[in-house]
Amino acid sequence: MLLRSNNYDDLYSNFRWEIPKFYNIAADTIDKNEFSHRIALINFLSDGTTENWSFLDLKRSANKLANAFDALNVPNNARVGIILGQCPETAIAHMACFKSGKISIPLFNLFGTDALFYRLQNSKASVVICDKIGLVKILEIFSSLPDLLSIICIDQETDGDNVLSFNKLLEKSSDNYLTKKTKADDPALIIYTSGTTGGPKGALLPHQSLLGHIPGVELPHEFLSSLEPVTDLFWTPADWAWIGGLFDVLLPSWHFGIPVVSYRSQKFDPEFTFYLLSRLNIRNTFLPPTALKMMKAFNPTKTKKKLQLRTVGSGGESLGEDLLEWGKSVIGVGINEFYGQTECNLTISNSGILMPRKQGSIGKPVPGQEVKIISKNGEFINEPGIDGEIVVKYNTPVAFLRYWDNEKETQKKVVDGWLFTGDFAFKDDEGYFYFKGREDDIINTSGYRVGPSEVEDCILSNVNVEMVAVVGVPDSVRGNIIKAFIIPKDKKNILTQNITLKKSIQNDVKSKLAYHEYPRIIEFVEELPMTTTGKIIRKDLRERN
Repeated sequence: MLLRSNNYDDLYSNFRWEIPKFYNIAADTIDKNEFSHRIALINFLSDGTTENWSFLDLKRSANKLANAFDALNVPNNARVGIILGQCPETAIAHMACFKSGKISIPLFNLFGTDALFYRLQNSKASVVICDKIGLVKILEIFSSLPDLLSIICIDQETDGDNVLSFNKLLEKSSDNYLTKKTKADDPALIIYTSGTTGGPKGALLPHQSLLGHIPGVELPHEFLSSLEPVTDLFWTPADWAWIGGLFDVLLPSWHFGIPVVSYRSQKFDPEFTFYLLSRLNIRNTFLPPTALKMMKAFNPTKTKKKLQLRTVGSGGESLGEDLLEWGKSVIGVGINEFYGQTECNLTISNSGILMPRKQGSIGKPVPGQEVKIISKNGEFINEPGIDGEIVVKYNTPVAFLRYWDNEKETQKKVVDGWLFTGDFAFKDDEGYFYFKGREDDIINTSGYRVGPSEVEDCILSNVNVEMVAVVGVPDSVRGNIIKAFIIPKDKKNILTQNITLKKSIQNDVKSKLAYHEYPRIIEFVEELPMTTTGKIIRKDLRERN
């Protein structure tokens, strides 16, 4: 927990980690007696009604599932795949794993059979917990997963061949369970990276990772409190299968005894998002950049007076000035950008009450995190304005332990005590970081290095543009030239967008950025390739050429 302050430098220099030898995520959230009567989860149902779960309700259900694991003879450190969206059963499954010494694997419920097979086979998962939609996929690959012993289905009321009913298991189990005494650095989860570069890798996270996340959650959300009355209420459209849903929202909120809203959506809907934020008076949210861009496209100018937001955090792709200004005028708050990776999350952040937000900046290092820029020659860059790779000191509790069953990639990721992110940035003379892009995304054109983010931000300021992705394509003269894939707001004649719009976009970039940064090629498209976490897969766009 951060001590409240109005001075970033004091907060950063005075911060010290206090990580106990023994620590368990469940013990630090749903097991806390002082939170037992509080609402932990507000589950928003498809018919518009809500159901409330107290911390005690979740604890009792997790205790039952932990007892069921023991009755099924699931061994300590066994991997448990959880293929569910935002719902109470997802949280119960994770907590039962933490309580009983299992390693949970959050898995996106829209994954196909190939994606599920890879992760379940790689992790040698012993148990899968899913709904009926996921069950169909698992049964297709079950015979090829020799380590998979039990399938538990949350919406099947009777046991079947190779399938156990979640509800029946809980009915037969005691709601008393003594949470195992785990060490802070014992493994708790495996979260598979989205695989924008190469195949997915399983980042093994320890229990202490939750404590490691706390300063990085408090900074963009401008401090949190465990005191009553509880005034904050969190929600994110980010699925709990990803680190942004679990560790940016759900688990940190419960560390403070703050309630979270869950909603099982299959697809992001900007209109529904405005409705949900207003209907439940949500106070705090993590909205990925793609979600914010879609909300802005849906509602570019109208102020939603019923919104009660206190804080909005965003990270994953750089936000432009246009989007930040929209946030102030339409959703009523400044958006605090932050930066992190599955392997070492929430290491850089803005905080509107601690530092002025600078356009294009992802902020300053989070207290407790040592973050530097390093050149290709392995030398730290201290001069402002020179870009290099972001590296984070590995001795932080937020860092992953290793990649699951992949020592080679672990050694490439962590070198001489520093975690190499593969992301490029530069700092200004006040210590603010500016994200440039992944190494593969940096465009070398006519001797200049151009990050796609600032070009995309400039193009997005055009009122006729809904979404954009920028890549470099080979050119015999310039090395690479810049190409923009654009989703226009007018989709009626998408293949024959007129030359006037192209010229307008090109002239905007020339005048606002630089001549060498304008897109020489523009292609109008109906959609962009995205990871399941909402990040643009520029690699796929480069391969189209």
